[in-house]
Amino acid sequence: MRSISKEHFPACSLLVCANSPLIYVIVIPYPGFLIYLGTVNQTTLNHAMNYRFITPILITHILLCLLACNRENKTSADNDDNTSKVKLLEKDFIFGDDRPFAQCHASTVLRTDDGKFLVAWFGGTHEKHDDVGIWLSKGQPGNWSTPSEVAKIREDAHWNPVLFKDLSGSITLFFKVGKTIDFWETWYKVSKDNGQTWSEAKELVPGDKGGRGPVRNKPIILSDGTWLAPASNELNKVWNAFVDRSEDGGRTWVESEFVQLKRDSAFGEGVIQPALWESAPGKVHMLLRSSAGVICRSDSDDYGKTWSPVYKTDLPNPNSGIDVTRLEDKTLVLIFNPDNNNWGSRSPICLAISRDNGKTWDRAAELDRGAEEDEFSYPSIISFGDTVAVTYTWKRQRIAFWLGKII
Repeated sequence: MRSISKEHFPACSLLVCANSPLIYVIVIPYPGFLIYLGTVNQTTLNHAMNYRFITPILITHILLCLLACNRENKTSADNDDNTSKVKLLEKDFIFGDDRPFAQCHASTVLRTDDGKFLVAWFGGTHEKHDDVGIWLSKGQPGNWSTPSEVAKIREDAHWNPVLFKDLSGSITLFFKVGKTIDFWETWYKVSKDNGQTWSEAKELVPGDKGGRGPVRNKPIILSDGTWLAPASNELNKVWNAFVDRSEDGGRTWVESEFVQLKRDSAFGEGVIQPALWESAPGKVHMLLRSSAGVICRSDSDDYGKTWSPVYKTDLPNPNSGIDVTRLEDKTLVLIFNPDNNNWGSRSPICLAISRDNGKTWDRAAELDRGAEEDEFSYPSIISFGDTVAVTYTWKRQRIAFWLGKII
């Protein structure tokens, strides 16, 4: 193949000819295919190159190039509008292979007033084992304290710690205790010195079985001062989500009704483990882990007292934990596993960003990836300024820490 012209418009060559030996096939390469314009011999070609024959070819080509350039520019502009960049600042493990437990899972992260990070998780022989307790480390990338067991109420499995800081700076560590998820209890401990010391553990709602208060993700403080805890119930493999509200700083809690769910819409077990944010006073939203292959959503217009029926989003979800945080500029940052099979792969784990209150999402960063059977899951995410901090389970062997800036 021989090119008789090397001039270029932005999107494609001006004219390309393939010769066999004296016959030329004139084509214009257009993105994705070639446009056939005709076949000429050497004499015709020499004449055509001078003036008349080439004119319609040039006009056709210019129009096609303008179309292609416009398409490229439009795509680029759309990407510029929707694509958000994330700058990696730090990536670390909270501990190494020398750990006092065989497995670990379900971490939670909080930034303390002294600028360090508290990270908690459950650890033991394996999930559900009676020796599983709640473990804690404090520090920053490259300098973490040795993990210590901060909560072990009795010889039953402990689950799903959740760290939460109120407006006074007090830190609450919520966690579950019980042999089964169906009948676990919610307990909590409080620290008033950035996690150095902790109070005795108390039940959040004495006598409750099934799990009041935060089930896995952090509570939020609403614009009217109400504490809103994302909660769910998994009794008899029927999953339901709700919220617990406290208007007195966590002393008492009132649970909402379960969010409405049409179980005939291929939802399977249902929805659990909400992740919450408030977009405007009283306007509260939740994203939900589901068994439907996608992340689901519900909305409230009355500070979380009542909720819309659950509806599906376009975000994939392999029935794995998610979390979300809202930046000061109203940007939402979601951490999730992008697989759309129920009980599908928990690899990779990714960030997605929304600038329109969760209507559309842009995949922004991949934090970890391995084989399909590897697990990078149950994340926790917080934000301060334009920076996000994330922790997540790393193959049930470590807790990974990731720090990045949203650009």
